[in-house]
Amino acid sequence: MSFQNPSAEVRRQILIDAKTIAVVGCSNKPERTSYMIAQAMQNAGYKIIPVNPVIAGQTVLGETVVASLTEISEHVDIVDVFRRSEEVLPVAEDAVKIKPNVLWLQEGVYNEEAAALAQEHGITVIMDHCIKVDHAILVPRNK
Repeated sequence: MSFQNPSAEVRRQILIDAKTIAVVGCSNKPERTSYMIAQAMQNAGYKIIPVNPVIAGQTVLGETVVASLTEISEHVDIVDVFRRSEEVLPVAEDAVKIKPNVLWLQEGVYNEEAAALAQEHGITVIMDHCIKVDHAILVPRNK
C-alpha cells in the first residue's frame, strides 16, 4: 500500500496543537527557503530549533543551531525536513530517537522508507507538503 498523507483536518489539528518545530536543514541565509519558512513559522508563534551541522553553534532567528536532532533535550512536536529525499532516512532514524509527534517532509521531499520507519515508531508522517502553505490555508489567524 502506498503512502497517504493525513487529511487536511488532521494536518490542521497538528499545526494548532504544535508548539515546537525543529527545522532540519535550516539555513542562516535569509534568501533560502528553509530560513524564510522557519521565520514565518516563528512569526506564527512556534518555537523554532534550527538543525544544521554546518552552522551548529551559530544563531539563526535568535535560536542556537544544533548539529542534529539528538542534541535537542526538549520535546519537539514537529521535525520539519529540508533535505533531499535520498537524505531523509538518517533524519528519520534520529527522529525516532527523540520521538516527535510528526515528521514533516517539505514540498518535493518524499521517502517511503523513512516514512515507514517513523510510522512504525508512532510518529505521524507528512510528505511533499510545505508547512507554511498548510499553516496559511488550514489555521485561522487567531490560532
